[in-house]
Amino acid sequence: KVEAPAPAAEEMELYHRAALLTGMGAWSCDLSTERLTWTDGVFDLFGLSRDVAIDRRQTLDFYCEESRAALERLRSEAIAARAGFTLEARIIRPDGEARWMRLTAATRVSHQRAVELYGMKQDITAERKRWERLRLLAEADALTGVGNRTRFQNEFLDQPAGSRALGRVGCLLLLDLDDFKGTNDRWGHGAGDACLTALGRRLLTAFPEALLTARIGGDEFAVVLAHGGSPAAVEAEVRARLSALRAPAQWNDQLLPLRISAGMAFPEAPAALDPEELFVAADKALYLAKREGKNTLRCTTEGFWKRIVA
Repeated sequence: KVEAPAPAAEEMELYHRAALLTGMGAWSCDLSTERLTWTDGVFDLFGLSRDVAIDRRQTLDFYCEESRAALERLRSEAIAARAGFTLEARIIRPDGEARWMRLTAATRVSHQRAVELYGMKQDITAERKRWERLRLLAEADALTGVGNRTRFQNEFLDQPAGSRALGRVGCLLLLDLDDFKGTNDRWGHGAGDACLTALGRRLLTAFPEALLTARIGGDEFAVVLAHGGSPAAVEAEVRARLSALRAPAQWNDQLLPLRISAGMAFPEAPAALDPEELFVAADKALYLAKREGKNTLRCTTEGFWKRIVA
């Protein structure tokens, strides 16, 4: 049986109730006055009382810096082109809670001029959390809990030289378990896994401020550290922390020795850092540590190996 169409008022009420169920609300902005109009769902998304007078300039303060910059850029482009846009933005509500929303916008045009922006805002916080959990699972090393090679590749090695993403990088530390094959041969692969797990957990504890910690090979790990003072000061700090990493690892009733060689490289020109070159320099330093007796740390700079080869 098909019911007769509901009156317009009932249709609007049905829409509002359905929109609230999905964390969604409608909005509009008069471009001549910057006056905002929100439905209840948008007030709820921002954590504001429905009787609060909303001012566009004040609502911008709720957006995180990156989201705010993206919003202003897309908004200006849409007005100029008399077009629309979609943005996933992060906001901080007055109660301090962070939320993610998907903002869709279209432009109403009159006499060839953009006169109004309007669209929908939907709370996608739960969706973002699910995707973030999946991303972390996909980019985490299942055995040790640190990042995996894929994450290291995406967040460091594949970044363009001099990119903004590399702006905080101060140095790269590579670590390798000495005689790891001997550990597996003598005690079995379970013992080897225990050593890897211990090192991974200790790295997270020893370098909590690291930009990235990852297992990039069978028994090789990488730690990307932020700027932390002069190279000499950073090297001294890393050497001090290495002693805690080398404590024996517990496995069943055994204490397994951990000997760790490490290579560290500093970029000569941080503003133009090339991640591939920094990796090569750190890897060469690690090779030098292995060649000079293992269980030690060697340091170099990004361009050092180019100079000695030339």
